[in-house]
Amino acid sequence: MDRLFAPWRIEWVERDGEDGDDGDDCPFCALPAAGDDRQARVVARSDRAFVLLNNYPYNPGHLMVIPYAHEGNYRALDPPVLADHARLKQRSLAALDAALDPDAFNAGLNLGGASAGGSIDDHLHTHVVPRWEGDTSFMPVVADTKVIVEALEDTYDRLHAAFGDLDGAVVTGADDAVRFGDGAP
Repeated sequence: MDRLFAPWRIEWVERDGEDGDDGDDCPFCALPAAGDDRQARVVARSDRAFVLLNNYPYNPGHLMVIPYAHEGNYRALDPPVLADHARLKQRSLAALDAALDPDAFNAGLNLGGASAGGSIDDHLHTHVVPRWEGDTSFMPVVADTKVIVEALEDTYDRLHAAFGDLDGAVVTGADDAVRFGDGAP
């Protein structure tokens, strides 16, 4: 088997705890509370949700839009959380368009655990994956290897700037997530 080195992933591998039912060990609960948005890769926040740059990207700019509420059942989210989550997905699409100019997107939720392809099933999250015509090369098919062409830190910087240019954005610093709304944690 060929090896593709991705040293930026060590932070994810060595994170404390595992995915838990009560949220105590959930990375989607811990990362936005860590106090260092850049280190945690939290690029934007709203009142009830946040945007996390995926540490295991399918493509550069692969984001996850995640409610703060530790909930795995989409039907259990209350209307304000649903609306805020949807609005933050719209902003994510706009930021990705501005920063990376993709040809298209894949967006969706893995609901139902491993059967649906999800690895964290008790804290729902929407994947937003930018796509470019021809972005799938022979490498995944022939060599079982996905090549990511941009470092996560560089993608974070580009997306942070693009979120910061959106209407309603509040930017307090390059290491703090861009904020939308009046009460984002």
